[in-house]
Amino acid sequence: MATLMIQGTTSDAGKTTVVAALCRWLARQGVSVAPFKPQNMALNSAVTTDGGEIGRSTALQALACGIEPHSDMNPVLLKPQSDSGAQVILRGQVHGNMGALDYHAYKAEAMEAVMAAWRSLSERYDVIIAEGAGSPAEVNLRANDIANMGFAEAADCPVLLVGDIDRGGVFAQLVGTLELISSSEQQRTKGFIINRFRGDISLLEPGLDWLADRTGKPVMGVLPYLHGLIVDSEDSIGTTGTSEAGALNVIVPVLPRISNHNDFDPLRLHPGVNLQFIGPDQPIPAADLIILPGSKSTRADLAFLHAQGWTQAIQKHLRYGGKVFGICGGFQMLGESVDDPDGLEGQSGSTKGLGLLAMATTMVAGKQLKNVRGTLNPAATDCAQAEVGFSGYEMHNGVSEGAALAHPLGRIDGSNEGAMSTDGQVAGTYVHGIFDEPAACDALLQWAGLNQSGAAVDYQNHRLAQLDRLADQVEQHLDTDWLCDLLGLPAAAAAPKEMSQQ
Repeated sequence: MATLMIQGTTSDAGKTTVVAALCRWLARQGVSVAPFKPQNMALNSAVTTDGGEIGRSTALQALACGIEPHSDMNPVLLKPQSDSGAQVILRGQVHGNMGALDYHAYKAEAMEAVMAAWRSLSERYDVIIAEGAGSPAEVNLRANDIANMGFAEAADCPVLLVGDIDRGGVFAQLVGTLELISSSEQQRTKGFIINRFRGDISLLEPGLDWLADRTGKPVMGVLPYLHGLIVDSEDSIGTTGTSEAGALNVIVPVLPRISNHNDFDPLRLHPGVNLQFIGPDQPIPAADLIILPGSKSTRADLAFLHAQGWTQAIQKHLRYGGKVFGICGGFQMLGESVDDPDGLEGQSGSTKGLGLLAMATTMVAGKQLKNVRGTLNPAATDCAQAEVGFSGYEMHNGVSEGAALAHPLGRIDGSNEGAMSTDGQVAGTYVHGIFDEPAACDALLQWAGLNQSGAAVDYQNHRLAQLDRLADQVEQHLDTDWLCDLLGLPAAAAAPKEMSQQ
């Protein structure tokens, strides 16, 4: 078993995509490989095959490997609920809520879970590609570090450092990071990867030579800037996609604790959809469809909507014939109230909902975590087909009850799922990823007013194509023989092997 860790000079340096690229490239060579992220802080997450929860980006890396995501791949997931507190997910399951200082004190215990998960994963795969978080040079967080060099030291694995040249100052990033870590950590840092380069590589080569001379460490390669790359984000919300004239206008409020906003990636890619994320204090434009996204703090984000004027904007939107759709926490907001008597997501109490669906939601302990398949209700969506299938996953604490649920959006395993108002203008679901399959996406967009079908993207196939695109960059721009030697593998094969479409 070999482990290689990818760390970055900053957040968003490209660690996630580099790990996904390496995983995909190794899997195409026939190597048994798995991703590993000791600690992640993100509100985008996925349900694992063992009924746990991990960061969405790690699940994407598992797909790159051609394997199912497992809770061992991301043993510590922090889901922020406020600026100073988060829900702690330990090996896939909720451990509890902690403030920042409490978690800092808890990290020594969390490290035990990290190492146990890594050892378990190492017994099942030949190569582990681990991903750091943020930067290893955060000197204030070095004590009991489990996310970067703390793990690398404990696992005794080599590290490659990634810097983002598109931001500028990449040589300062790399040299400065190296200067701020300990001598043993410097020694285990075996080389650099420069990410997101645009231009003539010959103009960069003097700098690469200087960097190698200054640090005594090689540049493993320079990866190009990939235009139009859309893959599951770890946390940041990407820009909206382009669309054709006469597109369906869809707007999504950026809630303070918005979660699983990768739900909207299929809409970003749809040529008939003009998707806009509306941030705090931005004007709320006219639209055909308003989608309320998932939330890690449903009551607090519902209060945010009220304060930002979305309540009045939605009422006006409906009077003009627009449609409203809610996903998970956004679905709960559509009801008459959201109650949290035990303070599972913050202070205990109740918050008035938008009152658009006849139901109420109560937060209860025991998070629902499951992958699902179902069918949309033809009467609810007005779609021409008798049955339209969808798939996705549920991830929520709330239990909703009320008359609205008797008019479901769909059915899962013979039971009603979601709801639609009697006038057909408002609908909601607990299922994340409901737009991923093209038939379901087409049906829901037709309900929303899009007068075309067949243009929706198969998002799973899109993911696989983007992962192959990333792996191609490894093949073309990194020193793969050096990489194989670092991992103790035979030299890379001349041609990649075919992988099954998972």
